[in-house]
Amino acid sequence: MAPSFAKVPSRQAAVPTLRGPQTFLGRSLVPSRQRVAVRADGSDGGRQPWDFVRFLKTVAYFNQPELPTPQKVLEQIKQAVTPAEKADSGAIVPVDLPAVGPSAAAAVAVGVEPTPGIVMVTGATGGVGRRVVARLLAAGRSVRALVRDLEKARGLLSDLPVAPGGRLELAAADVTQRQTLLPEMFDGVRSVVCCTAVKVQPKEGDTVDRAKYFQGIKFYDPEIVGDTPESVEFVGMCNLLDAAAEGLGTEEGILLLHHSGQSAARWGALDDVVMGGVSSSGLELESGAGEGGQAAWVFSGNVSTDNFGGFASVRTRNLDPPLDLSPYAGVELRLLGDGQRYKFIVRPDTNWDGIAYTLSFDTQPGVWQTIRLPFADFFPVFRARRLPIAAPGTAAGSAGANGPQPPLDPSCIASIQIMLSKFEYDGQLNPSFRRGPFRLPIAHIGSYLPTHVPPRFVHVSSAGVTRPNRPGINVDMEPPAVKLNDALGGLLTWKLEGEDALRGSGVPYAIVRPTALTEEPGGMPVELDQGDTVKGKISREDVADLCVALLGCPAATNTTFEVRSTVPFSQQWTGPAAGEPAPSAAAWPGRLAAAGLLRGVTGRTVEGVYTGRRPEEEALQAAGVKREAPTPAAV
Repeated sequence: MAPSFAKVPSRQAAVPTLRGPQTFLGRSLVPSRQRVAVRADGSDGGRQPWDFVRFLKTVAYFNQPELPTPQKVLEQIKQAVTPAEKADSGAIVPVDLPAVGPSAAAAVAVGVEPTPGIVMVTGATGGVGRRVVARLLAAGRSVRALVRDLEKARGLLSDLPVAPGGRLELAAADVTQRQTLLPEMFDGVRSVVCCTAVKVQPKEGDTVDRAKYFQGIKFYDPEIVGDTPESVEFVGMCNLLDAAAEGLGTEEGILLLHHSGQSAARWGALDDVVMGGVSSSGLELESGAGEGGQAAWVFSGNVSTDNFGGFASVRTRNLDPPLDLSPYAGVELRLLGDGQRYKFIVRPDTNWDGIAYTLSFDTQPGVWQTIRLPFADFFPVFRARRLPIAAPGTAAGSAGANGPQPPLDPSCIASIQIMLSKFEYDGQLNPSFRRGPFRLPIAHIGSYLPTHVPPRFVHVSSAGVTRPNRPGINVDMEPPAVKLNDALGGLLTWKLEGEDALRGSGVPYAIVRPTALTEEPGGMPVELDQGDTVKGKISREDVADLCVALLGCPAATNTTFEVRSTVPFSQQWTGPAAGEPAPSAAAWPGRLAAAGLLRGVTGRTVEGVYTGRRPEEEALQAAGVKREAPTPAAV
């Protein structure tokens, strides 16, 4: 959503008090005497003329229809003139799969519990990709396979068994062409396993099923077929991140308000004038009001208890489309406190006076503080009265405004609001409320990821990507891909560029660098390493198990590592010896946790310094090299 800005409604001068009963939009404009029972300071407060004009402006500001933007007009025209074409294109194609029995599931599953959200697998018809799809389906996961050729995908994937809760969808797209990655393909996608790779084949040709390439042991003089390494490994990665990152979530989160002036919506004052009060407030960007002399948004005004009022707030106009914060754990505020308790209010629909979800937070006077409000802690309220939480699966609004409500659904947020009020909930009073002027500078409001988030983007790269042009390396002792990097269009170089794009995206990731991939059985003895020095081979079966396990392994988040088998390259692996137990795929989480993987280790050479097994910043600091913080790569 493009940020737009508008000043909050200005505070108007008082107008004569209205006489006699008045109504607007079916509600009384005169404060109900029932509200007198709850007072912030034990008194009724004074009486002042009610600013009816400001009331009307407030109601109009939050209820007037949004004017369509040129982009929305174009989208509506496109939908109106091409519905048949869109339906025929089959952007997302469901696939009927055979149900799996318990024994079959045990043979391929890796012990991952089904979780909400779709896992997208790119390169899903390749050697690793189709195995990843099989394991996810057997674990009861919802999978969306991103493929170029639908018919080929159906032929390779339509007979995969699926456990209860699992499903398979196909989406036809080309990662090298951004326009083919349609928004609907990424609806509901919360994880990605990227198995996309440039096509390599023997110069002498290959069989229809690419047996020469897939076997991985015997060397054939290779060549690139089709798209270049740059377009697949780097541009394709950037396109995929651009399309998927919003649904996966990033470390930076979504900024709802920022001291740079950015805002996700237009804000307006929503004070107790709507119930006959005279409090007033606003939200303005002030230079020098933030930390270190930076600008900050300042929520300020005056709260009066006259006319039985007692609250001031600022609220966004209804967001169109609603904000999807489901990849995140909650909302974070960075602010300069004043010692009072405030409310953060989220509304799941566009109703002017409907059910909201609220969480109060305390501030420390004169202290900049970061406040995190988990979505799981928000509770439903209606006009400052708490409502019970309904059983899981209850539809929002099904019990009316007074009945149990479902927990907050962060995937559909229609508006947000910050309030200072003398009222707490259920007739209780705010214990730290003070009448009079208030001022709350806010550096930012945004979303934040869970503390122990597992990788949400698992990328299968390759061992050797940092070795071309590494100082002191003996190319003749390296695998063929390193020797032939230039002849293959910079294959490893562009794979590394793709890795860098992912590392700079802010999406929680894990980058797997397997050694030579083979068609040997799984269950090989394996080892993990960092620094990009290992050689050898590994079965695609084991790499697929690893990729699925990574989706539930927070210890591997934001790490880059190599994986290989300890079986000698020249020795054929046929499985465990007679009498030896086969290594379980479910052992991967334990292996990953025990590996001690370090964040920031890439094995890259930076400004002539090979960073090895140390985090880049640490290695460069030890070498006396200073550099600016890396920025995300872009096409």
